[in-house]
Amino acid sequence: MPHKILFVCTGNICRSPTAEGVARGLAQQQGVEQLFEFDSAGTHGYHLGEPPDPRSIAAARRRGYDLAPLRARRVTEFDFIRFDRVLAMGPDHLASLQRACPPQHRNKLGLLLDFSERFDLTEVPDPYYGGAEGFEHVLDLVEDAAMQLIRQLAMK
Repeated sequence: MPHKILFVCTGNICRSPTAEGVARGLAQQQGVEQLFEFDSAGTHGYHLGEPPDPRSIAAARRRGYDLAPLRARRVTEFDFIRFDRVLAMGPDHLASLQRACPPQHRNKLGLLLDFSERFDLTEVPDPYYGGAEGFEHVLDLVEDAAMQLIRQLAMK
């Protein structure tokens, strides 16, 4: 049974699809992709069916990750049942997930950056309203946390 991981941000067009694509790419690079199933979703349905932000796609592509096939969706009640871990990009997302999540599945909720070794942050900042450097910073944060997550879970 693969570890099923869902990454969650607000609209599912910048941070969480980046986390999904990076985690998938890192698992493939480590030769453990068969141990994982990754997906992403948003707490809100602002961009349903849309691809990730073009700036996210471009920044990820420069590092060898393909986000182009991904499409935005909203978190559903079934996600709390289906996934082993539901990892939020920040405390506000986590609070939203805690309100929506049935009590018996709340132990699956957490913050992606709790897995980070290099950064002492709780939130992957939203790059949407900034410049290209914000998308690069998101990649730095996500690569570190996703690699640690994969290492921890691949050993189980």
